[in-house]
Amino acid sequence: MLKDLRPAIVSMVLFTLFFGLAYPLAMTGAIGAIFPTQAGGSLIKDASGQVIGSSLIAQGFAKPEYLHPRPSAAGNGYDPLSSGGTNMGPLDKKLIDRVKGDAATIAKQDNAQSIPADAVTTSASGLDPDISPANATLQAARVASSRGALVADVQAIINAHTTQPFLGFVGQPAVNVLAVNRALDQSFPMAHPKAP
Repeated sequence: MLKDLRPAIVSMVLFTLFFGLAYPLAMTGAIGAIFPTQAGGSLIKDASGQVIGSSLIAQGFAKPEYLHPRPSAAGNGYDPLSSGGTNMGPLDKKLIDRVKGDAATIAKQDNAQSIPADAVTTSASGLDPDISPANATLQAARVASSRGALVADVQAIINAHTTQPFLGFVGQPAVNVLAVNRALDQSFPMAHPKAP
Protein backbone atom coordinates (compact mmCIF):
# COMPACT_ATOMS: atom_id res chain seq x y z
CA MET A 1 0.00 0.00 0.00
CA LEU A 2 2.77 2.47 0.96
CA LYS A 3 4.52 1.53 -2.28
CA ASP A 4 1.43 2.70 -4.19
CA LEU A 5 0.98 5.94 -2.19
CA ARG A 6 4.62 7.02 -2.27
CA PRO A 7 4.65 8.22 -5.94
CA ALA A 8 1.41 10.17 -5.37
CA ILE A 9 2.74 11.87 -2.21
CA VAL A 10 6.10 12.69 -3.83
CA SER A 11 4.33 14.07 -6.93
CA MET A 12 2.01 16.19 -4.80
CA VAL A 13 4.92 17.63 -2.79
CA LEU A 14 7.01 18.33 -5.92
CA PHE A 15 4.13 19.94 -7.85
CA THR A 16 3.13 21.99 -4.80
CA LEU A 17 6.69 23.28 -4.42
CA PHE A 18 6.98 24.01 -8.13
CA PHE A 19 3.55 25.49 -8.92
CA GLY A 20 2.84 26.89 -5.48
CA LEU A 21 6.23 28.42 -4.70
CA ALA A 22 8.93 28.33 -7.41
CA TYR A 23 6.78 29.31 -10.40
CA PRO A 24 4.94 32.23 -8.69
CA LEU A 25 8.23 33.59 -7.32
CA ALA A 26 9.89 33.32 -10.74
CA MET A 27 6.96 35.06 -12.47
CA THR A 28 6.82 37.80 -9.83
CA GLY A 29 10.55 38.43 -10.21
CA ALA A 30 10.43 38.38 -14.03
CA ILE A 31 7.43 40.71 -14.28
CA GLY A 32 8.98 43.04 -11.68
CA ALA A 33 12.14 43.20 -13.78
CA ILE A 34 10.40 43.64 -17.15
CA PHE A 35 7.55 45.95 -16.03
CA PRO A 36 8.73 47.54 -12.76
CA THR A 37 6.28 50.46 -12.80
CA GLN A 38 3.21 48.34 -13.50
CA ALA A 39 4.26 45.62 -11.05
CA GLY A 40 4.74 48.29 -8.39
CA GLY A 41 1.16 49.57 -8.76
CA SER A 42 1.75 52.30 -11.40
CA LEU A 43 2.52 54.73 -8.58
CA ILE A 44 2.93 58.42 -9.34
CA LYS A 45 5.42 60.44 -7.31
CA ASP A 46 5.89 64.16 -6.91
CA ALA A 47 9.20 65.98 -7.40
CA SER A 48 10.35 65.04 -3.88
CA GLY A 49 9.71 61.34 -4.53
CA GLN A 50 6.61 61.12 -2.32
CA VAL A 51 3.84 58.87 -3.67
CA ILE A 52 0.78 60.97 -4.51
CA GLY A 53 -1.36 58.35 -6.19
CA SER A 54 -1.63 55.69 -8.83
CA SER A 55 -2.54 56.06 -12.47
CA LEU A 56 -4.84 53.05 -11.96
CA ILE A 57 -6.94 54.28 -9.00
CA ALA A 58 -9.20 57.34 -8.98
CA GLN A 59 -8.91 60.06 -6.37
CA GLY A 60 -11.58 62.49 -5.30
CA PHE A 61 -10.94 65.96 -6.74
CA ALA A 62 -13.63 68.46 -5.76
CA LYS A 63 -11.98 71.89 -6.18
CA PRO A 64 -13.15 73.87 -9.23
CA GLU A 65 -9.60 74.18 -10.61
CA TYR A 66 -9.36 70.42 -11.13
CA LEU A 67 -10.99 67.90 -13.42
CA HIS A 68 -13.45 65.88 -11.39
CA PRO A 69 -13.47 62.08 -11.71
CA ARG A 70 -16.48 59.83 -12.09
CA PRO A 71 -18.60 59.45 -8.97
CA SER A 72 -17.42 56.63 -6.70
CA ALA A 73 -19.38 53.95 -4.89
CA ALA A 74 -16.25 52.51 -3.26
CA GLY A 75 -16.70 52.82 0.50
CA ASN A 76 -17.13 56.47 1.41
CA GLY A 77 -15.79 57.38 -2.02
CA TYR A 78 -12.57 56.42 -3.78
CA ASP A 79 -11.63 53.89 -1.06
CA PRO A 80 -9.37 51.26 -2.70
CA LEU A 81 -10.08 48.85 0.15
CA SER A 82 -13.82 48.92 -0.60
CA SER A 83 -13.80 48.65 -4.37
CA GLY A 84 -17.14 47.85 -5.90
CA GLY A 85 -20.29 49.18 -7.44
CA THR A 86 -23.52 50.10 -5.71
CA ASN A 87 -25.47 47.07 -7.00
CA MET A 88 -28.45 49.42 -7.39
CA GLY A 89 -30.76 48.73 -10.30
CA PRO A 90 -31.89 51.39 -12.78
CA LEU A 91 -35.22 51.79 -10.97
CA ASP A 92 -33.68 52.23 -7.50
CA LYS A 93 -34.93 55.55 -6.07
CA LYS A 94 -31.64 56.27 -4.25
CA LEU A 95 -29.70 55.85 -7.50
CA ILE A 96 -32.15 57.99 -9.47
CA ASP A 97 -32.02 60.75 -6.84
CA ARG A 98 -28.21 60.67 -6.71
CA VAL A 99 -27.87 60.83 -10.50
CA LYS A 100 -30.39 63.70 -10.71
CA GLY A 101 -28.56 65.59 -7.96
CA ASP A 102 -25.17 65.04 -9.62
CA ALA A 103 -26.57 66.12 -12.99
CA ALA A 104 -28.02 69.31 -11.48
CA THR A 105 -24.69 70.12 -9.80
CA ILE A 106 -22.73 69.54 -13.01
CA ALA A 107 -25.22 71.55 -15.08
CA LYS A 108 -24.80 74.47 -12.68
CA GLN A 109 -21.01 74.40 -12.14
CA ASP A 110 -20.08 73.61 -15.75
CA ASN A 111 -23.00 75.43 -17.43
CA ALA A 112 -23.83 72.18 -19.24
CA GLN A 113 -26.78 71.48 -21.48
CA SER A 114 -25.76 67.90 -22.22
CA ILE A 115 -23.98 65.74 -19.62
CA PRO A 116 -21.92 62.65 -20.57
CA ALA A 117 -23.08 59.46 -18.85
CA ASP A 118 -19.74 58.89 -17.09
CA ALA A 119 -20.10 62.24 -15.31
CA VAL A 120 -23.01 60.90 -13.24
CA THR A 121 -22.53 57.12 -13.20
CA THR A 122 -20.04 55.10 -11.18
CA SER A 123 -17.81 52.46 -12.69
CA ALA A 124 -18.04 48.81 -11.67
CA SER A 125 -15.05 49.20 -9.35
CA GLY A 126 -15.91 52.70 -8.15
CA LEU A 127 -12.24 53.55 -8.74
CA ASP A 128 -12.01 54.20 -12.49
CA PRO A 129 -9.16 56.73 -12.93
CA ASP A 130 -10.32 57.77 -16.40
CA ILE A 131 -13.15 59.84 -17.76
CA SER A 132 -14.38 60.26 -21.31
CA PRO A 133 -12.96 63.08 -23.47
CA ALA A 134 -16.49 64.55 -23.58
CA ASN A 135 -16.60 64.67 -19.77
CA ALA A 136 -13.16 66.31 -19.63
CA THR A 137 -14.08 68.85 -22.31
CA LEU A 138 -17.28 69.69 -20.42
CA GLN A 139 -15.13 70.66 -17.41
CA ALA A 140 -12.48 72.61 -19.35
CA ALA A 141 -14.18 76.03 -19.11
CA ARG A 142 -14.64 75.76 -15.31
CA VAL A 143 -11.03 74.65 -14.83
CA ALA A 144 -9.71 77.43 -17.11
CA SER A 145 -11.77 80.09 -15.34
CA SER A 146 -10.62 78.91 -11.90
CA ARG A 147 -6.97 78.96 -12.97
CA GLY A 148 -7.08 82.18 -14.99
CA ALA A 149 -6.13 80.26 -18.13
CA LEU A 150 -7.51 80.05 -21.64
CA VAL A 151 -9.98 77.26 -22.33
CA ALA A 152 -7.93 76.33 -25.40
CA ASP A 153 -4.83 75.84 -23.22
CA VAL A 154 -6.70 73.60 -20.78
CA GLN A 155 -8.21 71.68 -23.70
CA ALA A 156 -4.71 71.20 -25.15
CA ILE A 157 -3.60 69.58 -21.88
CA ILE A 158 -6.69 67.35 -21.93
CA ASN A 159 -5.97 66.36 -25.55
CA ALA A 160 -2.34 65.60 -24.71
CA HIS A 161 -3.47 63.20 -21.97
CA THR A 162 -6.20 61.46 -23.99
CA THR A 163 -5.36 57.85 -24.75
CA GLN A 164 -6.82 56.20 -27.81
CA PRO A 165 -8.31 52.69 -27.95
CA PHE A 166 -5.81 49.82 -27.93
CA LEU A 167 -5.01 48.84 -31.54
CA GLY A 168 -7.41 51.57 -32.61
CA PHE A 169 -10.59 49.62 -31.80
CA VAL A 170 -10.35 47.93 -28.38
CA GLY A 171 -11.98 50.14 -25.75
CA GLN A 172 -12.82 53.83 -25.80
CA PRO A 173 -10.73 57.01 -25.73
CA ALA A 174 -10.01 57.98 -22.11
CA VAL A 175 -8.55 60.85 -20.10
CA ASN A 176 -6.62 60.08 -16.90
CA VAL A 177 -7.86 62.61 -14.32
CA LEU A 178 -4.76 62.53 -12.09
CA ALA A 179 -2.38 62.98 -15.05
CA VAL A 180 -4.35 65.99 -16.35
CA ASN A 181 -4.59 67.57 -12.89
CA ARG A 182 -0.84 67.20 -12.38
CA ALA A 183 -0.20 68.80 -15.78
CA LEU A 184 -2.60 71.63 -14.89
CA ASP A 185 -0.71 72.26 -11.64
CA GLN A 186 2.56 72.41 -13.57
CA SER A 187 1.25 74.68 -16.34
CA PHE A 188 -1.06 76.90 -14.27
CA PRO A 189 -0.04 76.67 -10.60
CA MET A 190 -2.50 77.77 -7.97
CA ALA A 191 -1.55 79.57 -4.77
CA HIS A 192 -2.83 77.07 -2.19
CA PRO A 193 -2.37 77.97 1.46
CA LYS A 194 -0.23 75.43 3.32
CA ALA A 195 -1.91 73.27 5.92
CA PRO A 196 -1.11 74.30 9.51
